[in-house]
Amino acid sequence: MPWKTTIDRARRDLRRGKAPSTAAGEFVREEMEHIRRGKHGARSPQQAIAIGLSKARRAGVPLRPPGKGRVQERTRRSATRAYAKGQQEHPGRSVGQPRKPARRRSRAVEGALKREPRSAASRSALSKQARQAWARRRRRGETTARPRARAASSRTRRTSKSSRTRGRRSTGTRR
Repeated sequence: MPWKTTIDRARRDLRRGKAPSTAAGEFVREEMEHIRRGKHGARSPQQAIAIGLSKARRAGVPLRPPGKGRVQERTRRSATRAYAKGQQEHPGRSVGQPRKPARRRSRAVEGALKREPRSAASRSALSKQARQAWARRRRRGETTARPRARAASSRTRRTSKSSRTRGRRSTGTRR
């Protein structure tokens, strides 16, 4: 069950007109927090992200399942099921919670995740995952930054670099 604050943050993001993937990011963030606090582990950052996205879909975030050919068929079916579950109306119950979860299954999943390593939410693992995701998007030609924004960021980088090195040259000291 997601934290109330996570659901509130996701709802706020959607109200502000942000993309469903942004709202789903709150659930991924919560999942990383679970791993860091030792509630359970994950085999890889990708698994932790997948768990967070699934929770987001089940909680009613309108994050569509991936298209055909993007991921394994099994993953796509699972995402479709979670999405449908979250979009249902359940009078008298919270969004995306049609019935009480099966106790044995919940405990089995939790037990399996407890045996996984906690390093999936480490700084280096998340950094590596972000770099790989960026490289994948770049190969497919799906760059996210707009050209003008990209030019501005490189200009900012250049000016900050010049301000850092200017002082060093005048004093002759090295850091």
